[in-house]
Amino acid sequence: MTYSSSRRRRVCAGLAALGILAAPLGAGTAVATEPPGPAAFMTTATTSSPASPAETEFRELTPAVATELDKAIQGVMRDANVPGVTVALSAPGKGTYIRSFGEADTATGTAMSPGLYMRIGSETKTFTVTGVLQLVDEGKVGLDDPISEYVDGVPNGDKITLRQLAGMRSGLFNYTADENFVKALTTNPERQFTPRQLLDYAFAHPVEFPPGEEFQYSNTNTVLLGLAIEKVTGTPLHDYIQKNVVEPAGLRHTSFPTDAAFPRPHAHGYTNQTASGEVEDATDWNPSWGWAAGAMISNLQDMRSWAKTVATGTLLTPETQAERLKIPPGSPDGSGYGLGIFNIQGWIGHNGSLPGYQSLTIYLPEAQATLAVLLNTDITTDDGTAPSTLLGKAVTSVVTPDHVYDLPAPAPETPASPSGG
Repeated sequence: MTYSSSRRRRVCAGLAALGILAAPLGAGTAVATEPPGPAAFMTTATTSSPASPAETEFRELTPAVATELDKAIQGVMRDANVPGVTVALSAPGKGTYIRSFGEADTATGTAMSPGLYMRIGSETKTFTVTGVLQLVDEGKVGLDDPISEYVDGVPNGDKITLRQLAGMRSGLFNYTADENFVKALTTNPERQFTPRQLLDYAFAHPVEFPPGEEFQYSNTNTVLLGLAIEKVTGTPLHDYIQKNVVEPAGLRHTSFPTDAAFPRPHAHGYTNQTASGEVEDATDWNPSWGWAAGAMISNLQDMRSWAKTVATGTLLTPETQAERLKIPPGSPDGSGYGLGIFNIQGWIGHNGSLPGYQSLTIYLPEAQATLAVLLNTDITTDDGTAPSTLLGKAVTSVVTPDHVYDLPAPAPETPASPSGG
């Protein structure tokens, strides 16, 4: 299908909004200025045999390149007022770079470090969709099954398929864009939401377009996939994900909370998505409203491992992974969204955002390279660009100039209210 220019702008805006759970409610004051020095530095560079064409895609992580990365990351922190960030970058034969900059807690001045737990927002979608695709491999569901087979009361439910939900092409309204939802969350961030309550916010709105016609990022889609998993397996989603995705992937520091519990040690997170629009500490906000779309917690070690697992399909059959990575016609050049995963200039993975935190976990198959970025703010720049995007762009501009990760800011005619998890 060929998209008109307006549709292409909508796709770009949707891709730009990936990972954001709730609309910014007002301008906030930055919570950090000049970032403190780096912590927990580790860089190694190994000498390898003559490089193959694929290996030349990634610059060797020499001390000089590490210095370039330091400067690029700190520059973004200053410009975007990021309190703290941890970055891990590696590729076989090219070395490993792991650095933490800034503060994990601005009240105490505690330094950011690589071992801290973080909320990972929409990275959760990669786990939920992986769970669905495992059921496809087991013959328990079909990608082209209508969601009405598993969940009642969905508008157009007899026409919307699991594939369209996973690919963000259902046309269902995004519940996190509902004004009543935003008010309910920001006035009581400790509130426990149920999946059905989240769907009620979405289904109070008409569908945006017929199933399959357009791309529009919507947390509603992934919540429905979570309910489908529960229906088919008879298991609570958090238990299913833990036993069938997290544990088989060898992730020991990743969890799907059912309340506001947050393992220690963790970084504090700062947001201006508040009732007043002022910056607040959102560390203990209840992530139940993100559920299958954005509730999970992890750390740097696990996200580095998960980046390769999800991009290469370790937990799936090759046939199902191929379906996952398909980018539908009409996607903007160099970018597109498959099934719970994106491809941006060759980098495959996902980002995440919810009040106080952002993440980016991507893999470049040509170089077998992994990039993981975890930071403790979700406050976007004036043009609506996510700080995780700025950091991803800064890092990849240094090490893979032919594959620069970049998501455009939302188009001017598109509301900047984000729509990811």
